[in-house]
Amino acid sequence: MRANRAGLLAAVAVTGGVLAATAGCGAGDGLKSEGPVPAAVGPVRLWPELPPASDPPVDYGETDTERVPGITVRGGDVRTVDPVAVVRAEVEAHPDTYTGGDGMYEETARAVLACDSAPAKCPVLSPYYRDLTGNGRDELIVGIRMPEQQVSVRVYMAEDDGLTRVMSTVDQVVSVELAGRNLIVRAASAGIPGYEYRTAWVWDARQHSMLPTRDEIVPVRDGTAPSPRTTPRRTAPAPVSPEPAA
Repeated sequence: MRANRAGLLAAVAVTGGVLAATAGCGAGDGLKSEGPVPAAVGPVRLWPELPPASDPPVDYGETDTERVPGITVRGGDVRTVDPVAVVRAEVEAHPDTYTGGDGMYEETARAVLACDSAPAKCPVLSPYYRDLTGNGRDELIVGIRMPEQQVSVRVYMAEDDGLTRVMSTVDQVVSVELAGRNLIVRAASAGIPGYEYRTAWVWDARQHSMLPTRDEIVPVRDGTAPSPRTTPRRTAPAPVSPEPAA
């Protein structure tokens, strides 16, 4: 509105949660009412007398990170490393580990160690690369097929001429997607037909790791349920080993 235009009239009335506003600017159109505005409802704390929790009951290891032994990254470029060699180095460093970030089924570990001699049976999937940390360099994203339709998803970042694993999770995966710097894992659900779990993993600089910042139960996108889950959904980041053979 120019300063030499004559006349300015504004009236604002708030009555019973209804906001009406009119304003004139010469002969031009002014502000118009948008109709009733719903009353704002603030958050209500339930059971305020409950004491705050001091420690979480279970540590699922979401923030666990580990340097991959024996892997050198030339020029900080993760594309220079062999993803099979990376997973093999972790298996060799933890041969009897079945839970946690390094957890792997025994038969999967054997197949990883035999990738060179039996490449057709190698459970390590083709790698993907994306800057998930915002440091201007790509991270290495690796998938590992496991029994019972499970897939391990691991993310590695280059630092100090080596490789650090900053994410590891296992689930019965429907799909894995990249959206910006979010890594989204969709997993099947047998307990709620027609729905699936969707978890968004996002880099957290304070924890120096990828964290599951959003975990949702959502309807299946195409309207058809995925294959039923053969095991309950895992909340821990690694699979439980099958019972050893007698």
